[in-house]
Amino acid sequence: MQRGPTYLSNFLLLLLFAQTFADLPMCKESDFHFEYTECDVLGSRWRVAVPNKAETCTGLPDPVKGTQCTFSCSEGEFLNMQSQQCQKCAAGTYSLGTGVAFDEWDSLPTGFVTHGVNTNGDNIHADCSNSTWTPKGDYIASNTDECTATLSYAVSLKEPGTIFFEYFYPDYRIYFEFYVQNDQCQSTDSESRGMKISDRNWSQYRVELNSGTNVLYWRTTTYAPLQDSAVKPVLLRNINISGVAYTSECFHCKPGTYSANKGSARCAPCPADTFSNKGATVCHQCDADKYAEAGSGSCKARPACTKSDYFYTHTPCDSEGKTQLMYKWIEPKICSETTEGNVTLPASGEKQSCPPCNPGFFITNSSTCEPCTSGFFSNGTACAECPVGTEPVMGFEYKWWNTMPSNMKSFNFRREFSDSSYGTAWEVAGEYVYTTPGDQDTDHLMLTLTVPGYRLPQSMAKASERSEQSRITFVFETTCSADCKLFFLAGYNQWNNDVVEKWTGSNRKQSYSYLIQDNSTVSFTWTFRRTEEFFMERMYSADVAKIYSIHITNVIGGVASQCRRCALRSATASSACVPCPPGHYMVNGTGACKSCPPNTFIRAEQPVGAAACVQCGPNTKRNKAHTTCLSDCSLHVHTSEGALLHYDFSPLANVTGFHSSPRFTNKGLRYFHRFNVGLCGKEGRVPATCVDNVTDSRRDVKGYVCQSTVVPSDIRSQSVVSSQPFLIGDQLIGVTTDTTLNSISSPKWLFSAASSLPDVIFYYKSSETTQACKQGRSATIRLRCDPTVTVKDHITLPSNCSEGTCDGCTFHFLWQSQHACPLCTKHHYKEIVSACIQGIQRTTYVWQQPLQCYGGESLPAQKVSACVTLDFWLKFGVSTGTIAAVLLISVSCYFWKKTRKLQYKYSKLIMSSGGKECDLPTADSCAIMEGEDAEDDLMDLTKKSFFSKMKSFSRERTSDGFDSVPLKSSSSRQQREEEDSDEA
Repeated sequence: MQRGPTYLSNFLLLLLFAQTFADLPMCKESDFHFEYTECDVLGSRWRVAVPNKAETCTGLPDPVKGTQCTFSCSEGEFLNMQSQQCQKCAAGTYSLGTGVAFDEWDSLPTGFVTHGVNTNGDNIHADCSNSTWTPKGDYIASNTDECTATLSYAVSLKEPGTIFFEYFYPDYRIYFEFYVQNDQCQSTDSESRGMKISDRNWSQYRVELNSGTNVLYWRTTTYAPLQDSAVKPVLLRNINISGVAYTSECFHCKPGTYSANKGSARCAPCPADTFSNKGATVCHQCDADKYAEAGSGSCKARPACTKSDYFYTHTPCDSEGKTQLMYKWIEPKICSETTEGNVTLPASGEKQSCPPCNPGFFITNSSTCEPCTSGFFSNGTACAECPVGTEPVMGFEYKWWNTMPSNMKSFNFRREFSDSSYGTAWEVAGEYVYTTPGDQDTDHLMLTLTVPGYRLPQSMAKASERSEQSRITFVFETTCSADCKLFFLAGYNQWNNDVVEKWTGSNRKQSYSYLIQDNSTVSFTWTFRRTEEFFMERMYSADVAKIYSIHITNVIGGVASQCRRCALRSATASSACVPCPPGHYMVNGTGACKSCPPNTFIRAEQPVGAAACVQCGPNTKRNKAHTTCLSDCSLHVHTSEGALLHYDFSPLANVTGFHSSPRFTNKGLRYFHRFNVGLCGKEGRVPATCVDNVTDSRRDVKGYVCQSTVVPSDIRSQSVVSSQPFLIGDQLIGVTTDTTLNSISSPKWLFSAASSLPDVIFYYKSSETTQACKQGRSATIRLRCDPTVTVKDHITLPSNCSEGTCDGCTFHFLWQSQHACPLCTKHHYKEIVSACIQGIQRTTYVWQQPLQCYGGESLPAQKVSACVTLDFWLKFGVSTGTIAAVLLISVSCYFWKKTRKLQYKYSKLIMSSGGKECDLPTADSCAIMEGEDAEDDLMDLTKKSFFSKMKSFSRERTSDGFDSVPLKSSSSRQQREEEDSDEA
């Protein structure tokens, strides 16, 4: 029912639109452009006209069938959409044919996206919003802080293509990766994402792309949270992508470039002192009072020449053996000698005799220096053969600087990288080499020494545990009015190296020595930077660094400055030098080998003289090669009470790793200090290793104790990234319970002790010295007994020195473990004997508490033995007691009776003497004679009852202490005497 009104309304709208279009003008070619529709399944498409602005004109051309989707134009051509034919680009423009190019970076090109995130991925408080890739005109630069910066670009390819770009990646502390993903966020490349470190020049990279959507990613992360040296950013330029099927227009050459011919695929940069505008076909010469660097879009006025625009040098020796001081303008010269206030170049000095050549070289007839042949040495004048019984000391020693040595290079690195050359950064000056004023105060003035490798002399045996490949020593001086810095770096090459030492501000003339233990450390770089703050004008060009001498030993292909005595294979004149036998040192000046005292090792850097023998520390033994001392992880300690404790640390001998508490940078990057410890072990042990795996050129250090900085990261296949490794200890000094050993101290207050057992302390030392640690780093590891700790990595740092060190040189660790306890012996347990129950008695052994031992002897098993119960012994005791009592009573009665008889006889004697004790008759015998028993009956004239006898026993004693005894009457005694006389 409503269809009628609806049709009417639609009809009125059509009339209104028709009237509107009737009022619009007809479209011109400038009012629209042509585009292709999406390709169908057959690979066909249509060309349609699209107005530049809606509802501005009418009468657009009808759609026509377009070219096939696989159609493309060659380089230097573009597709004319009107004729659908390829045409050559005009002069001043260029085209990649089927690609797009990005070579102007005044701003971020359309389609590119950059953002920064926290490296850890889990710290929302970190502000990385400004840590992005930054356009710099000719290139785009990455961030240099600890955030992760990503640059991405999405492109849809109609056919398989390629991406090509140039990059400059000089700093190994940045991890730089490039990878490609499809529209499903799936990686399309199988190769390693990590990019290779660049050499001095720009590196090129090319990779194939699949048809369809490709998302390109460039990502950088800095892993140097603690280093204060400036990090060099990654630079990108000239990004070219092919496979987009066609280009409908040519691109104008950017300022500073030009294309003189039609059909150009790229634009060429203008040479120095010329410039060009956008779309130029030629470059224009700058006026005489102006200059321009290569690739410039304009010219700049030449400033007046100053003292900072020239430098001095010494000319090479001429054919007459003469040299002179000469002044040169810094190239390229940009200052003007005609401007008011300028200075002129000083006149050259007078010619002087050339100094001698460097040691190991000799002067040729043409006054040049050439190296001596093998087996010869020189002091810089003439070569001489080493005497018999000596060998040349090979290396390089530079102390005269008339010309730059062939294995040394000097260049200027600018953070804002450019292809322009800024001349020499370091220049020779006779007695030293020094830094020239440079172009900017923020430039890095770099001097690099490269050697092929190292070889120990024939008279030196290679150490199996500790190895000194070489040693480099240099004398330097810095004079600065600002915050200048001099860096000394060592590594694989001038870009992949580590900062070994750094000096800030002015430094007096001094010597520095660095021990080389890795045969791959073949590049050494000195970098001087006047200031980190950028100024438009040079303000500190007078700040200078000077190097007076450089000496590096044991270099392959080196020269000899001297010869030294060596041990000979035999006594013949042509005998070759050989190392002294293990455990022997060479006597000074004789070449004879002498044995070292027992339990000593040979000092690798000084195998001559008795001082080469070093006594091993307490509880350590030398290795077979006599090059270091080792611990077999066993120890015997006498306590203050005189007890002997036996330790076995073998379960702790494997390399153990632990880390400090987390730390955070200003950007919120979370990182840890990772420590790896190899406590002890015999020869062939696995050393503790700390690595730098930021880049593919993996670097590591090995020893007893080492440290690295680890950063949790989710942008690598690894869960953490490790960087900045260094050795803390590569030599075991000794194992003892003393708190000081060889000037290394482990104070008790660092770790409070709760055990009565003494801590066992391992002392270590590193042979590497630094400006802060002139005696090298050292470490102490306290092993503390704790039977409750079953894990093997319970290692803690001092509470008041959370970095593990209080002075930056000596590190302290506390290792608590049950394996740090002495071995158990029979003195650590006691026996408990049970009662005798039903004839059985049990003996049980238990540990004494608190338990302070582990391992060793185990508790004996419970013993069961037969026994007799208490009832038996009670009965036996009662019976025995009864018998003993009867016997005792019998014996007592017997002796009592005997005593009574003796008392009777004594009384009888008293009576015979008339009561005078002093006139007793002489007794024939004290004994009771035979027959006296009958006479005793006279004591009782009548037989008494038992009661009467008992009653007589109870009579009181007389005052003389005797019992009163009834005696015979005097008449009876007289009668008896008369009878005796008659018988006589």
